[in-house]
Amino acid sequence: MFIDEARILVKAGDGGNGCLAFRREKYVPRGGPSGGDGGRGGDVVLVADEHQNTLLKFRFNPEHKAERGRHGEGSNRTGAEGQTIEVATPVGTVVYDEATGERLYDFTKPGERFTVACGGRGGKGNARYATATHQAPTEHQPGFPGEEKRLRLELKLLADVGLVGFPNAGKSTLISRISAAHPKIADYPFTTLEPSLGVAQLDGFRSFVVADIPGLIEGAHLGHGLGIQFLRHVERTRLLAHLVDVSEATGRDPVGDFEIVMRELASFSEELARKPMLVVATKMDAAQDAARVTALREMAGSRGLAFFEISSVTGKGVEELKRAIAERVLA
Repeated sequence: MFIDEARILVKAGDGGNGCLAFRREKYVPRGGPSGGDGGRGGDVVLVADEHQNTLLKFRFNPEHKAERGRHGEGSNRTGAEGQTIEVATPVGTVVYDEATGERLYDFTKPGERFTVACGGRGGKGNARYATATHQAPTEHQPGFPGEEKRLRLELKLLADVGLVGFPNAGKSTLISRISAAHPKIADYPFTTLEPSLGVAQLDGFRSFVVADIPGLIEGAHLGHGLGIQFLRHVERTRLLAHLVDVSEATGRDPVGDFEIVMRELASFSEELARKPMLVVATKMDAAQDAARVTALREMAGSRGLAFFEISSVTGKGVEELKRAIAERVLA
């Protein structure tokens, strides 16, 4: 199951209490206050892990609490520090403070670490308060509380190119042709219910990552179809490939389909709608009306967008498209 959003509670450990104690030993000439300090509480640290690819585990384990510090003891013994916990988080996760909406951190590389909650400081024992004029202090501090936060985690897949378009426009078929990914492919809308990634291999050990997201329909920003929540997964891409079905089977105008998807992209993010883009006419093997293809090509030309014609079934134009993508994302 692919989960790309989760809410969790993190609680750093409280500091240990300072100790109130006096040294009273026979034959020990120098007695007096001997209460040690409390130990510091453990931190909660989020660590980017490249082996994690979903936030599913946070749905079943939403609370992450570090160990509290031990209390101070007599004979000036300081309490042990609480153990810090490390929480593995998928690369591409954005961490938000749920209370304020502030973005706290964005994990973009494996191994990145972020201390999201700091442990409380241990309290002072009474030995800390001893002075020349105050030789038997009874003052001691309680430990300070560790930070507690409620967080919202949002996963954005890391990919070089994103495939966008209407449902059943051929996105899943294309990604299966240019990479080793095997998404579900069927002749009905919304076959793709969750984002998927594929790695396209090229000569010279070069490669790029392709993200396939569920299709968009008119009114997606209002929640129609599967909505636009999956568009976050193409926000990080360097290039968008806009696939448009030019076959007569849809009964729709290809140029109209293109405009609808562009409006939905803009409703999610103006920056996303302005990303570099290729226009790809798909299902050329089933295209009988050349005027539909011509109209789409002219529209792309008027916008200054590169235009490609492909058939993922026959393989026509697929390698050319693959090389064009590589030239743009691997330059």
